[in-house]
This record gives sequence, structure tokens and C-alpha cells, in this order.
Amino acid sequence: MVLEGLSLVLTPTCLSLIAFGVVIGIIFGSIPGLSATMAIVLFLPLSFGLPTVDGISLLVGLYLGGISGGLISAILLKIPGTPSSIATVFDGGPMADRGEAGKALGVGILYSFIGGMISIFALIFLSPYLAAVTLKFTPVEYFSIAVFSLTIIASLSGKSLMKGLLSGLFGIAISMVGMAPLDGLTRFTFGQFQLLSGFSIVVVLIGIFAVTDIIMAGFDRKNLDKQMEKKSYTLKGFGITFKEFREQIANMIRSALVGLGIGILPGIGGSTASLLSYTASKNASKHPEKYGTGIIDGIIASETSNNAVIGGSLIPLLTMGIPGNTATAVFLGGLTIHGISPGPLIFEKSGAVVYGIFFALIIANFVMLIFERAGLRIFVKLLDIPKHILLPIVMVCCVIGAFTNNSRIFDVWSVMGFGILGVLFKRMHIPSTPLIIGFILGSMAELNLRRAMQASAGDISVFFTSPISLVFLIVAALSLVMTLRRSYKESKN
Repeated sequence: MVLEGLSLVLTPTCLSLIAFGVVIGIIFGSIPGLSATMAIVLFLPLSFGLPTVDGISLLVGLYLGGISGGLISAILLKIPGTPSSIATVFDGGPMADRGEAGKALGVGILYSFIGGMISIFALIFLSPYLAAVTLKFTPVEYFSIAVFSLTIIASLSGKSLMKGLLSGLFGIAISMVGMAPLDGLTRFTFGQFQLLSGFSIVVVLIGIFAVTDIIMAGFDRKNLDKQMEKKSYTLKGFGITFKEFREQIANMIRSALVGLGIGILPGIGGSTASLLSYTASKNASKHPEKYGTGIIDGIIASETSNNAVIGGSLIPLLTMGIPGNTATAVFLGGLTIHGISPGPLIFEKSGAVVYGIFFALIIANFVMLIFERAGLRIFVKLLDIPKHILLPIVMVCCVIGAFTNNSRIFDVWSVMGFGILGVLFKRMHIPSTPLIIGFILGSMAELNLRRAMQASAGDISVFFTSPISLVFLIVAALSLVMTLRRSYKESKN
């Protein structure tokens, strides 16, 4: 079956479709507001008329290219092209400002490749064993994971812990706008039917990261001439020396494991993996104060983990038929239409196709590495565009991205609203990153809390009697205590 699967992929048509999918995926990933999921949805009908392995290989290329492409705008424009690239902005943007855009992109591309390869090999060799672990997770465990993830807010609050917590709580409040999970009760809608479905993560990200920066640049228009100066860069290979690579091995492995683990757990996604691995890297570092100022450690943590999610999310999809995120949910539709039934018997019923998918993933990862590295000079030339020309173009892309998300003018106005909110946060020196974290994790925590409470008839002890849940809650408490202790020491100094 292995050789048969390889022979199905090593055809001119299939290889061309993989390359085409990767390139289109990179483009979709690099444009704020578009995503890997959107690319897969748009090209899904095209895959129907293709042979099974060819059609699925096209989707594989779109998925992998879309996730990796987000680093381009995250570094060059300080706007995450996809939610998975949120943490890449923290250090990628400052590096670009210092004229190290080439190095930042090179490191991001290399570790995207490494994270992807680690997860693909885990998918191939460990999928049956890793999938079995996810069967033990109930809403109780998912809620505890969400609580643990929310401790990131304390770690990324900057100099003022109170302002960071205020931002995080505001993000959680925004996540509750619309219809409540399970019972459908409407909250914070103020009689506006447009708010029944709440705010999309794409709208919040574009508003907070993109529109805010554009408005702030407008306030500082007197200094635009200085900002228009060309930022030179030099890049050899992927911008990282062997010494730096050796020093980052622990960071790389830790981030890949975080991404793999988050990918296996359905419904969490690459944005959480990116933020978790970034925080883990910062907490383990001997110089955590440098994070956010422009160091490769943060880029490595973010890009390794969000690409490791790819293989991780396919593990429950192929072995149990459970999609790990929205992209793999669409991917599941493609498999079903081609007559592939994911589940424990997939290797027996469709072994050749499964191994074809594995080889397509490996080839797509190499194609991504080559194409993104080869196009680096073109990407970095974006920095040469004068700000008074670039910023209006970016604003138009933001509006298009917001409208394309749900085809609603309301989303365009929402993007502007979040942009103004971001400006107010900056003026008041309130960090906006905790808001994003609270928004992403708030709905996940609420949904699983309510499910757990329903299943246990309101008995809160279930969170402490489950060993897995208890471990996550203990780690969350330790993380919070360590952060408070560090914050106390810094205030003393």
C-alpha cells in the first residue's frame, strides 16, 4: 500500500496540483482576512472532478500553504494573515522595523517547514496511539485546558498586570455577544439582529491589528517621510546560523509538541497553539524581557507550533472522523465526497489513499519551503512601498477581507469599531493581545463549562476528580503564581 500510495502522488498532474495548491494557499494566508479554510472552500468543487488522490492532494497543498502564508503579512505588515500567526507579529514586526525583515521571514519559513515535518511524521507513525488519548477528553478536560490557556493573559500583560487582566476580561465579554451556547439566550445584542451571531475572529483580528496601526500612522503623518526610508537587509540561507539553530533546539521541540497536542484536540486551533507555545518559550527563557522586542525565539515558537497543528489536526480526522478545526472540517467533506470514510478501519479500506495523503503532505511541505524562500525578495520589497501608498491599499484589503468573511457590511463597520477601540487601548497603554486571547478562549471555556455542568447536574467537583482536568488546573495555578511573583519582583525593582 505504501508504494501504491507513492505511485499515485508521483504523477505530473498530482505534483502540479500540489504546487498550485501551495502557491494559492500562501497567497490566501498572506492576505489579512483570507485564510486556509477559505481557500479550501473555494477550491473544493474543483477537486470533485479529479481522481481521489489528485483532488485531496490539491486540498492538502491549500491547507499547508494557507497556514504558512500567514507569517508574511505578520512580519511585513504587523497583521496576522491568519489567526494562527498572531504570536508571529510580536517579534516579527519589530525585527522588520529594524531592517531584519529578511531574517525574520527566513527563520519563519524554515521553522514552518520543520514544525510541519515533525507533525507529519507524528501523523504517520503515532496517529493510532495519539488518537486514543483524545477519546478520554470530555467537556471537563476541555474547560480546564481553556482555563490553563487563559493564564497566558497574565504572562502577556506587559508592565501593568491589572491593565492586561482588564483587556483580557473585555475580550471574554466580547466573545459572549450574541446567542449563548446550548440554550440560545441572546446577550449584549441591544436589539440589533446583526449581533445575534456575535463577532467573527477575522473581524476582531483585522480591526485590532490592522486598522489600529493604520489610524495610528495617520496621527503620526508628519513622520511618514522617515517611515518611507528604505529598510535594507542581508540574508544568507534562512537567516539563522548553526549556533543559533543549536540554541533553539529545545524551543523548537517544545513548540512542535505544543502544536501537535493542540492539533489533536478538536476545536482549539492554531491561534491557541501559537500563543501557548510563545508563552511557554517566554517562560522558559533566560531573557523573557526581550520577547516582543524582536528576537527569533518568538518567531520560532509561533511558526513551529502553528504548522505542527496541521499534522496533529489530521490525526483525529483520519482515525476517528473528528475534524480538529474548521479547515479539516472542510477537508472531511472532500474525503467523504471522494468515498473515503475516516475512522479506525481507514487503513484497511483505503490504505493506498491514506499513504498518498501522507506523501502529498511531505511533498507540499517541501514545495512550501522552496516557493516561500525563492519569493523572499519579492515579499520584502513590500517594505519599499511608501507608507502613503501602502496603507490605503492595506485598508482596502482589510475592508474586502472583513466583507468576504460573511458578506455583511456590518462586519466592515465592526472592523472600524475594533480599530478605534485599539487606538483607545494604545492611548491608555492597555495591551491589546490579552483581549484577543480572551476573545478566542472565552467562548471555548463557556461552552465546555456549561456542557460539563449539565452532564454532572451542577456538581463542580468533576473538575477536580478527573485526573487530566486536575493536572491542567494545577499547572494553571502554578503558572499564575509564577507570573504574579515575577510581576511583584519587577514592581520592586
